[in-house]
Amino acid sequence: MKNEYLDPQLLPCHIGIIMDGNGRWAKKRGLPRTAGHKKGARVFGEIARYCRDIGIRYLTVYAFSTENWRRPADEVADLMELLKEHLRDVSNYKDENVRLLFLGDRTALDDELRDLMRQAEEGSKNNTGITVCMAINYGGRDEISRAVRSIAQKVAAGALSPDTIDENCIADHLDTRGIPDPDVIIRPSGEKRSSNFLAWQSAYSEYVFMDILWPDFTPNDLNQALLEYTKRSRRFGGVG
Repeated sequence: MKNEYLDPQLLPCHIGIIMDGNGRWAKKRGLPRTAGHKKGARVFGEIARYCRDIGIRYLTVYAFSTENWRRPADEVADLMELLKEHLRDVSNYKDENVRLLFLGDRTALDDELRDLMRQAEEGSKNNTGITVCMAINYGGRDEISRAVRSIAQKVAAGALSPDTIDENCIADHLDTRGIPDPDVIIRPSGEKRSSNFLAWQSAYSEYVFMDILWPDFTPNDLNQALLEYTKRSRRFGGVG
């Protein structure tokens, strides 16, 4: 399934994906929105394995945003239960050689989900195939706010000098500390906005927007997005 036109040396180190369109996919088929989320979860697993197999080092997916709490309570409950189902068997991640990390504010999540997240991180910490970051109760602005509060507390305690606060300092207080910024962010579903995803980290990311709903997304679609990425000239403010 690998695309023969993709140069492995040009592939990104870190891919971000906004997994969008589950509800619309279900509605088009006369199904409950939960069916779209379940299909989307299966697609996520397939895409994560494919990224691992072609040598992508980091994959970050937008699973549940800070704004998603505004959805109907029963849909939120179904989403949380779906997340728990995928985290209950930590041994799967050992078999898949996937290291799991979680981004976002965990304080609003229930004890069971927080414990499953902790177990998944601990149980997969030695895996080397790919690092998959799942953004749960995550928002880019919220992440930056939490980082600033942490820095302010250290300054107030005398543990950090204001003169030492720079971009690296802020990055070290984000949920993604130690992880390279995403080279490319892919958004299926036809929407063309970032939706508060990796607001700090995406400053120089390339964006690829695609007119396909996430549950229909395949490795071939990822190949097309990566092919588009390899054609871009990344100048980072310099002259190309």
